Amino acid sequence: MPPKDARPLAIEAVGLAKYFGSQAALTGLDLIVPEGSVTALIGPNGSGKTTTVRILSTLLTPNAGRATVFGHDLVAEPEAVRASIGVTGQFSAVDRLLTGRENLALMARLQHLRRAVALERIAGNLERFELTEAADRPVATYSGGMRRRLDLAMTLMGEPRVVFLDEPTAGLDPRGRLVLWRIVRDLVADGVTILLTTQYLEEADRLADRVALIDRGALVAEGTPSELKKQSPGGRIRLHFAEEDALAAAAVEFDGAERNESDLSLELASDGSVDGIRQVLDRLERRGITVESLSAQPPDLDDVFFALTGNRPETSSAVASGVVQ
Repeated sequence: MPPKDARPLAIEAVGLAKYFGSQAALTGLDLIVPEGSVTALIGPNGSGKTTTVRILSTLLTPNAGRATVFGHDLVAEPEAVRASIGVTGQFSAVDRLLTGRENLALMARLQHLRRAVALERIAGNLERFELTEAADRPVATYSGGMRRRLDLAMTLMGEPRVVFLDEPTAGLDPRGRLVLWRIVRDLVADGVTILLTTQYLEEADRLADRVALIDRGALVAEGTPSELKKQSPGGRIRLHFAEEDALAAAAVEFDGAERNESDLSLELASDGSVDGIRQVLDRLERRGITVESLSAQPPDLDDVFFALTGNRPETSSAVASGVVQ
């Protein structure tokens, strides 16, 4: 079903299945990616995220199902699909012996760009990715974040309409992650469609217009981050009291809440909404219990992830089998 904003679809997949011998990587995945948006694909290790990207970028052929990129069928029209996409994998595909500028020039030659166009795009991407000062240094001297930015800059030399980012900020420090997030937002503002896989749920929350959660090779939930959070009971309210008697009375009122004697606080489950907070305060007021202060934490994507898959998100995308990701 198309997303509520009814934008044209850059990617549409129906019933994708992929098997490696007897092992199922995808078991009937449905996925839609609106044009000019960021869609984050999240899921436990081994859920099929990287396999999905490999299929959609024509690197693997599905065993069943169909998918299109801007209306071009992946199997019937792979060349047309490749002409409109760019892929940045989990590991930087840059030549460390070449300089940053030479890496971009190599990509320009592979794209058969005219010299004037190539020079213009090289200069523009060096500036966009904050690599101008390091352009003529060997890539072997670059930091991990610089190599990731150069890798993405190389992907963009062909000006793809869709960019696949597979774990784009894995291993980056906080500053490097923020720089890449800014670049992704700028790309979308220019009309590029982004499909990213990530283990950092904060990244999906900060970047994605839509999130698709997959588990065991199938879609289990999709929607905006806000819509998904409403499906999870993971929100909390922490109440602080000035007196032990008030804390004790509140603990009786909210049986099962987590009581902390050291700071006279009580933590209870809530959706974190204004109505939910008001209901808690109304119950306390009816019992004559005074609250000194409170803080609310609505459900986040970590809660959604755990509630729908039974797994806490991992920090690594490595898969024990080395086959299914």
